[in-house]
Amino acid sequence: MSGSATSDAIRPSRGGRPRDPSRDSVIRAAILRLLGDVGYGALTMDAVASEAGVGKATIYRRWRTKQDLVVDTISGLNRAQAAPPTTGTLEGDLRALLRSLLAIVTGPAGAATLSLLSTVPHEPALAEAFRDGPLAEWRTAFDQVWQQAQERGEIRPEVSGTLIGEAASAPLVQRWLLTGEPVDEAYADQILDTIIMPLIRSTAV
Repeated sequence: MSGSATSDAIRPSRGGRPRDPSRDSVIRAAILRLLGDVGYGALTMDAVASEAGVGKATIYRRWRTKQDLVVDTISGLNRAQAAPPTTGTLEGDLRALLRSLLAIVTGPAGAATLSLLSTVPHEPALAEAFRDGPLAEWRTAFDQVWQQAQERGEIRPEVSGTLIGEAASAPLVQRWLLTGEPVDEAYADQILDTIIMPLIRSTAV
């Protein structure tokens, strides 16, 4: 996660027992459960250690602060889902990427993120870490999809970074955050078929 507060959060122990990578997934799952249950304010390193069934030293070998722990966990899940697809067409790539985003917002990482929404405006360092972490992962993925489409001659160069580019994910995220209405594959496909692709075709090279 370039430039974020967590860039040096995961590092080898400076002494003692070496870090056991097999525990990472257990600890991350515990973090997500606790965020959903108690929120960021009540989250503690002790609680994470207890929920994961590990010693507190195991937590501190991975993360120095609660902020590092939370952002790195959520960023890691987003990073795994936000790998740019290569279906061979812009429509196929966008459909795959929107479904990957859907899997994140409707899963444990999405629930954890929702629990942080009231905290982020009051924690500038946490907000910055989110911009440089989870949000940057998806921005980069969409930018690469636009770049691939440009190289294939499907779109003009200016689409990336415009309102058309932003509109690809905005309706899905808005519904997830604000309306409480279902967010599913049918809705993701509807965004693509009735909004994004018509806009792209109207401005095609």
